[in-house]
Amino acid sequence: MTTSLITGATAGIGAAFARRLAADGHHLVLVARDSVRLAERAQELRGRHGVDVEVLQADLTTDGGISAVEARLRGGPLPPVDVLVNNAGFGQRGRFLDAPVEEELRMLTLHCEAVLRLTAAAARGMRERGQGTVINVASVAAFMPRGTYAASKAWVVRFTEGAALDLRGTGVRFLALCPGFVRTEFHERAGMDAERLPRIAWLDADKVVAAGLRDLARGRVVSVPDARYKVAAGLARHIPSRLFGALSTTAGRRYDPKTQ
Repeated sequence: MTTSLITGATAGIGAAFARRLAADGHHLVLVARDSVRLAERAQELRGRHGVDVEVLQADLTTDGGISAVEARLRGGPLPPVDVLVNNAGFGQRGRFLDAPVEEELRMLTLHCEAVLRLTAAAARGMRERGQGTVINVASVAAFMPRGTYAASKAWVVRFTEGAALDLRGTGVRFLALCPGFVRTEFHERAGMDAERLPRIAWLDADKVVAAGLRDLARGRVVSVPDARYKVAAGLARHIPSRLFGALSTTAGRRYDPKTQ
């Protein structure tokens, strides 16, 4: 029996991972803040795929929330976690200094501290068992200079690469998944006007997950789904940052229903 734990599992890429892994026969541990949505998602997946689904309500911007998930990853009497998907995250609209410092620190806690601690908690047991997978959801923004969000996702990529190198040969696999714009609740929750972006910029969450799992099977550590974003990530190293900043600034404008 393969057990997968997914954070931020009730919507977007996290929900897409839950659907895909349940379809593949994985038993699931779903982690999110909203207990009602967790219960609904669990019931749906049990009914559709016949897998066991645990739910764990936790706010990963808090020490208590991270500690609760760490405890589950360490196992004990419960089945060990074979696949960890660190997906939970949020964004901020606007430029640096537009958001309160307290919110920036919450973001760093979620994107960096939680990923570090949960990866460590899971990987120790995986190393002992000689197998396991950690997927850390980053962003194509990791390759572009764009405030705290991009910086935190750049950390996720480098951290994942470093962990993969340090645990090479142990049977533990790592993947940093770096999608571009994906149609989820992410932008609405951040107060971003996503409708200003052209349709061609958007990716489908299920296809992003499928692409990431294909890259994982090929032994890649960093996955950038879709050729368009692979090109963008490559160009980011050579084109002035202001050109890439223009797109994310447009997407970061506050959503105003009067303009729709």
